[in-house]
Amino acid sequence: MFLLIWGFRRYVQQLLMTMLVCNNCHNPAAHGLRKFTTKFTLFFIPLFPVSSRYQLQCTYCGFVSELSKEQSQALVAQNDTAAQQQSVQPQLPQNLG
Repeated sequence: MFLLIWGFRRYVQQLLMTMLVCNNCHNPAAHGLRKFTTKFTLFFIPLFPVSSRYQLQCTYCGFVSELSKEQSQALVAQNDTAAQQQSVQPQLPQNLG
């Protein structure tokens, strides 16, 4: 007799934390963007992803909104460009005298 053990497992990945104005409470607050991926498992070994979804959650009121893959990628790209612009600061010449 052969026993086949299979199932599904959900993985959560925090993609970013960013400041946005909440659509529910209208407060400027930190929002966490999370990716939920469900994977098919065989003998408790994850083999391939079955589905994935993206959620944005307000840390002030807890409101959760679903995002598409394109919307989440745009939000990550927007956050990356804002971080790059903040990290580039003009260098002042140092006085060697």
